Amino acid sequence: MVVGEISQDRELVIIGGGPGGYSAAIRGAQLGLSVTLIEQSSMGGVCLNKGCIPSKVFTHAAAKREETKHLHDLGIGSGDTSFNLKKLLSYKTKVIDGLRFGVESLCKENKIEIIRGKATFIGADRIGVENGHQFDIYVFKQAIIATGSIPLMPVGMQKGPRTLLSHEIFELEEVPEHLIVVGQDYIALEVASSYAALGAKVSILMDDEAGYPFDESINKELNRLFKKRKINVLKISEVLSTNESDDGISIVFQSSKDMEETLQGSHLFLSGDRKPNVEPLGISRFGIKQTAEGFIKVDETMQSSIASIYAIGDVTEGPLLAMKAIKQGKTAVESIAGGKQEVDFTFFPVIAHTIPPIASVGLNEQQARDLEMKVRISQFALAGNGYGTITGKKDGFIKVLSDSSTDLIMGIHMIGEGAIEMSGSFVQLLEMAAKEEDIKFPTYAHPGFNEGLLEAVEGLIGQAIHAAPSKNKKKDLLSI
Repeated sequence: MVVGEISQDRELVIIGGGPGGYSAAIRGAQLGLSVTLIEQSSMGGVCLNKGCIPSKVFTHAAAKREETKHLHDLGIGSGDTSFNLKKLLSYKTKVIDGLRFGVESLCKENKIEIIRGKATFIGADRIGVENGHQFDIYVFKQAIIATGSIPLMPVGMQKGPRTLLSHEIFELEEVPEHLIVVGQDYIALEVASSYAALGAKVSILMDDEAGYPFDESINKELNRLFKKRKINVLKISEVLSTNESDDGISIVFQSSKDMEETLQGSHLFLSGDRKPNVEPLGISRFGIKQTAEGFIKVDETMQSSIASIYAIGDVTEGPLLAMKAIKQGKTAVESIAGGKQEVDFTFFPVIAHTIPPIASVGLNEQQARDLEMKVRISQFALAGNGYGTITGKKDGFIKVLSDSSTDLIMGIHMIGEGAIEMSGSFVQLLEMAAKEEDIKFPTYAHPGFNEGLLEAVEGLIGQAIHAAPSKNKKKDLLSI
């Protein structure tokens, strides 16, 4: 190893080139800061290279394959509907490479210095970067930690080639004959939904106590759709053991009825837990405050207990999602540049690229009960939406909750085509403290899925046009 003789000064150093890191770097450059970004692996981080983007290539392909069933009704010859996984993997690589090149080009255009290597904190104001035999020291004014998280194997489970974690499941070179999915978070649901549409037999082992992470109406609809698509959902209390062989994998679990059962499959996917990727940084040497799980404690501006160091994304507490990292990254550099920005995730959207997709923002029905709130509830089925009929995307609904005394919109939940794209509007409505009238007043494009939101809100007071009168009655959720 060759050690740099002289330390080099830098204004802002960002460790990690994932969505949070490169967004922070570009925003910092926009604000006139001199930015250095350190990345050990590929620009774009796990999200672009192994997580968000690869998974959405698969969910997009799965959704398109589902659409082929509708082509015959439109008079379009469907031809060969077989699925070629090798072509999909090639397309995935093309997408990833293109997006990575775009990120690198944006950093170059914004005059961001990119340093390759492994970063380690030497002190509260300096970092060492190792790249092969070279070791350089950088003294910084401010630093942002954006090193993401790494997957954890559940306790007691053995890792083998047929047992796959989130960064591996979309690397398979064959469609599993029988994929067993353990978990019920958005990743598990996307994996189950996608591989089922691509031709795999799929079984989900779901923690009976935790359930799906959505409003109870969406959870019920999910079960209906999974049954329709022959996805087997088994409610369990605990996974006891797994046994992997060259031919397949077996998993022993305790069912929700306290019976020990065994399920055989070809592959096993574990959505599992993740831990913050901070140990290699050496931050424990100078007392930066962390939780028991290792997450870095930050304030509303993303500043840690060390004034010169900020942290964003998966290394901080909260959902381990790219959209959180991006927002935190922008907030951190805006604060460093002298602004008064802060992060507030009160109306953080929960989404899943299932078939159909899901978006959930704000209060759900169970939470309203727990808070003993009195709310109005309306649910509009997309089967009554004209565009849903045209496109054959009639599964799902939009559900709205409002405060019965103030008419404030408290929550919006959707399962159905367009849910992901509409989720931004849901967040904006809740952030702006919209009332029922604020949604009813504007004019909505026709035909379109957006009309479903209008009808759901009109249904709060029995005025939805495309719903039967018996479903239009005002519904109050009384405190329990």
